[in-house]
Amino acid sequence: MPGFELFGEQEKKEVQDVLDSGVLMRYGFDGMRQGHWKAKELESALTQRMQSKYAHMVSSGTAALTVALASAGIGAGDEVIVPTFTFVASFEAVLALGAIPVLVDIDATLTLDPLAVENAITKNTKVVMPVHMCGSMADLDALKSICDKHGLLLLEDACQAIGGSYNGKPLGSYGDLGCFSFDYVKTITCGEGGAIITNNESYYSNADHYSDHGHDHVGNDRGEEAHPFLGYNYRISELNAATGLAQIRRLDEFLDIQERNYSIIRKALEPIDNITFRTVPEGGVENYSFLSFFLPDGEKAKLAQNTLKEAGVDGCFYWYDNNWHYYRKWEHLIHKKSLGNLPQDVKNQLPDYSQSDFSKSDHWISRNISCLIKLAWSEEEVHQRAKKMADVLKNL
Repeated sequence: MPGFELFGEQEKKEVQDVLDSGVLMRYGFDGMRQGHWKAKELESALTQRMQSKYAHMVSSGTAALTVALASAGIGAGDEVIVPTFTFVASFEAVLALGAIPVLVDIDATLTLDPLAVENAITKNTKVVMPVHMCGSMADLDALKSICDKHGLLLLEDACQAIGGSYNGKPLGSYGDLGCFSFDYVKTITCGEGGAIITNNESYYSNADHYSDHGHDHVGNDRGEEAHPFLGYNYRISELNAATGLAQIRRLDEFLDIQERNYSIIRKALEPIDNITFRTVPEGGVENYSFLSFFLPDGEKAKLAQNTLKEAGVDGCFYWYDNNWHYYRKWEHLIHKKSLGNLPQDVKNQLPDYSQSDFSKSDHWISRNISCLIKLAWSEEEVHQRAKKMADVLKNL
């Protein structure tokens, strides 16, 4: 998801504005900053692009998940349903608040299986967190119905899927809260950064305060601001926000390139008998950052990845063996390893993931390969890559 591939004069100008003002912090120093409020401008641009009433910038996608959960009052003992295929930040954010991550199976969408979600709900469940991995979404209609039925929050982790949509709504805007990551390898980047979007004024206000030590941001004297509740430091800097401000203006440009490159490769692979593609729910539009497909079995998928690599085709990921993104290698979660002692209540309530049966997830991930889609490829390079991939895969 390499927005960093296309840095240019727009990004340099926005960053130079900040350096010229000398104000790198998003709050205060009104007189010095010469009217430049990059984080505020980026928040405004996000609300427009994401069709959302409110947006709040923070320091990372992980911070966005943590702040979003906290803004909705999620805390000790509350259970948050997350998929077995995600990034470790999903359960890190939950645990950081003393809440309990409840892993459940995925389906052919490579995201939350609604039936598995329904079966995992307990009296302690408060949130369902679909993670739109590799640019595509869960069956959000089904998940929304479950949330409405049980009085649960729907929090979209759209960190890898900015620019995608579902039933005409931007991903991230369908649920009660949506989160984005703008780190160095996302579709658009701040270098480091993240954002929360919502239509709920209370959640927005809570996120604004919580991410800045509980400051209520009333008045123009930071030293006189009140602190309605405890908070922490998840602020984004003006330098990071400036980069993102230039990048979000280019989002459609990046998406167009990704869709072109994705379509060329997919068209080349579609005639191959032993390949099927990830399910995209009806009404869904990917952001085309990855092309994900299935081989007949795990052995063939592993062979395909190795053979593609030997043929010089980089960036084709076999998540089944991945340390960051699939539950099998999350030994720190499975064995509850922490620098400090986890609260005993958390230890007691966490499921014993060493004994969990996620064979349904294994069925999909063991057969899946996800190939990244770069922006910097020329059209000729994409066609050459597509041909090479097709030649490898049809001869397995």
